[in-house]
Amino acid sequence: MNRRFAMLIVMSMILGVGVGWACNQFLDPAQAARAADGLSLVTDVFLRLIKMIIAPLVFTTLVAGIAHMENAAAVGRIGVKTMGWFIGASLVSLLLGLMMVHLLQPGAGLHMQTAVAASAPAAATTDAFTLKGFITHLVPTSIVDAMAKNEILQIVVFSLFVGTAVAALDNKAPAVLDLVEQGAQIMLKVTGFVMKLAPLAIFAALASTIATQGVSMLAVYGKFVLGFYATMGLLWVLLFIAGFLVIGKRVIPLFGVIRDPALLAFSTASSEAAYPKILDGLPKVGVRRRIVSFVLPLGYSFNLDGSMLYCTFATIFITQAHGVHLTVQQQIFMLLLLMVTSKGIAGVPRASLVVIMATLTYFGLPEAWIALVLGVDHLLDMGRSATNVVGNSVAAAVVAKWEGELDDIEDLDLDLGPDAAGEPVKLPA
Repeated sequence: MNRRFAMLIVMSMILGVGVGWACNQFLDPAQAARAADGLSLVTDVFLRLIKMIIAPLVFTTLVAGIAHMENAAAVGRIGVKTMGWFIGASLVSLLLGLMMVHLLQPGAGLHMQTAVAASAPAAATTDAFTLKGFITHLVPTSIVDAMAKNEILQIVVFSLFVGTAVAALDNKAPAVLDLVEQGAQIMLKVTGFVMKLAPLAIFAALASTIATQGVSMLAVYGKFVLGFYATMGLLWVLLFIAGFLVIGKRVIPLFGVIRDPALLAFSTASSEAAYPKILDGLPKVGVRRRIVSFVLPLGYSFNLDGSMLYCTFATIFITQAHGVHLTVQQQIFMLLLLMVTSKGIAGVPRASLVVIMATLTYFGLPEAWIALVLGVDHLLDMGRSATNVVGNSVAAAVVAKWEGELDDIEDLDLDLGPDAAGEPVKLPA
């Protein structure tokens, strides 16, 4: 199914480029604009469907996650160290994406605001985004109103209160918790249904963009994709260095063991698909299973480094393309917003699109602008899924080392396969 879906994505990208090029070459500008407007109907419906699921998805998944985090806190020391690593890794990922997108400037000079000015002429402003506004905006006056307007940060704050309250009750309010968990499962299934329409939306987004902007957009997309993968490569290096500083040479066989899960995540564009392989592989390099079983589930909700990196990189790319400048203060707020809103919905397919759309909406920017990255999102989803696997694996090994739960590797039956010369890979001393 994943392979068939990937083929549909590729075919929709090729067809979208072809149709967009034909419209741009053989129609006059007015006709091309009308064709692009007609094609954008498909993308608009897809984006409205995503917007439809944001509020219930964030509420149910975050409440359930916070309620279960209280169980993790009962473990005490391990839970604190695990969450400390997760927060640090998320901050590094967000900052790295922010710095690299400013350095590479993949969206600079596009002036895309001319293409959307008719639909949202006054929305592209961030002048009112201040510290006072940010703090007062945190607390909803009505959760119903917050959900109706998709005020994501207010929904997160309310969800934190509800989740903490459920966890603090002696009996954990089993009926409420079961209802929230079942609601989360339903919303995840609804999200899966919506994402099945992604090939159609990708076709329409690419065709519409190239019809009005020309094939020069392919060079922009190429710069965006290559820039993101280069940034992701730097993140892998940082994860390797961080792992080496904590677990030493053990990081080499660790990366050897997670090679296959990372490739599986890359090929399926799903870090969840690699979960069983990581769960089975990490004990082979000495990470005791009780640590793996504790850290990985939390990591899959709170520590998706590749997705964090993409959120800042893609958000700033979109603002660059539309000529919107964010001040340093506003970008700091954006980091905090992404740090909070990205937690709890990390297990959703293409959750980054939901998070980025919510961020654009909070800044008063049109959510339709996300169509700019929709066409190449699957290519980037493959890379960030593999990065999520690497980040969670390193986190499990680091926590195991801190807790003295890392077994001697000499006592383990570990097969890393042959090296380039066909000889068995030897473990470092």
